[in-house]
Amino acid sequence: MSGAALPVIDVNGGCADVPVLKERGQREVFCGLTGIVWLHRKMQDAFFLVVGSRTCAHLVQSAAGVMIFAEPRFATAILGERDLAGMADCNEELDRVVKELLARRPDISTLFLVGSCPSEVIKLDLHRAAQRLSRQYVGAVRILNYSGSGIETTFTQGEDACLKALVPELPAVESTTPSLMVVGTLADVVEDQFARLFAELGIPVRFFPPRRASQLPPIGPGTRVLLAQPFLGETARALIARGATLLESPYPFGVEGTTAWLRTAADAFAVDANRFASAIAAPAQRGRQALERYRARLEGKRIFFFPDSQLEIPLARFLARECGMQLVEVGTPYLDRVVMGAELPLLPRTVLSEGQDVEKQLDRCREARPDLTVCGLGLANPLEREGLRTKWSIELVFSPVHGFDQAADLAELFARPLERASLLAV
Repeated sequence: MSGAALPVIDVNGGCADVPVLKERGQREVFCGLTGIVWLHRKMQDAFFLVVGSRTCAHLVQSAAGVMIFAEPRFATAILGERDLAGMADCNEELDRVVKELLARRPDISTLFLVGSCPSEVIKLDLHRAAQRLSRQYVGAVRILNYSGSGIETTFTQGEDACLKALVPELPAVESTTPSLMVVGTLADVVEDQFARLFAELGIPVRFFPPRRASQLPPIGPGTRVLLAQPFLGETARALIARGATLLESPYPFGVEGTTAWLRTAADAFAVDANRFASAIAAPAQRGRQALERYRARLEGKRIFFFPDSQLEIPLARFLARECGMQLVEVGTPYLDRVVMGAELPLLPRTVLSEGQDVEKQLDRCREARPDLTVCGLGLANPLEREGLRTKWSIELVFSPVHGFDQAADLAELFARPLERASLLAV
């Protein structure tokens, strides 16, 4: 095997102190533009204008699918050959596109100028452009910028950059009365489920991002932040800088993770233990019962995670502890202990890798021959050709997988490729 020597792993205990295999080489990931696909669906009065090439436009359109009955709330300001060669004034062209867009779509409350690889390469300063345009359209629309460039971001970091750009816009409150802010884009059905649970617990909650970008939640010294997504490290730091308190917690994947996540909030708001147990009893029981059929299919199967979404650690914890899968290697693009500190002690000890040297990691995967490999689209087809079953990591971000009632749906995403392989083998 040509890969680096692996750390010696103790099978007992969690991964809080496990040695991490750090790799810095060629990587295979989507760029941060992909986050627009779920962000534009969440914030229904926001618009995402990618300043990039036709390739950027094709990527976002392909990832988002075809929208027939509604005009999408994203577009690309195309950088052509004259722009890239410095023969045209990009800022004048951008101003023209924004003027046409806002004249056609007066319902937009927040416009994001999203950087890309081409705009990074020609050093187009979108931060200054956003400031200039904000002054021009003051009172009419909020104009912000962030980078989704593949040079700088993996695909879930696009959401982190977007929400971080919104943090300075959150209205300030001086009250020290505790309130909860759940941070991270959730499917509306999942958000509604969590809202009902928090109401039963008597915890006042707001969600960030909100369904309308014009209705941002307030922030102040009483704000308690509970992350719903494990890839929001920069957003968490920006919220802390504005006076909020981060509640460290496992993430709400599976029954165990969702229970721990809700308990973190309940403890912070001094919710009575009996009230907590009563509130979660029915949905937790539904989740456990629904999971049983998938545990029977997944138990004992070996799984290998390539780094892609930063969901890898909490998903691996769920699959190992609640579905009985055996972890071969858990790779993650970045290991941010600020947002992952509560997950690592729960993760059964395994090979934990950060970053990527794709050829070395492929060598390790091929040698291990796991039953299932979680990876990006670029690696899935070649591995399938070699007889390894794969699961696209990007599907795990697009699908509603948080909470009690989605625990079985999450397990099914991993069981499906194994079942397909079993049927094809008959």
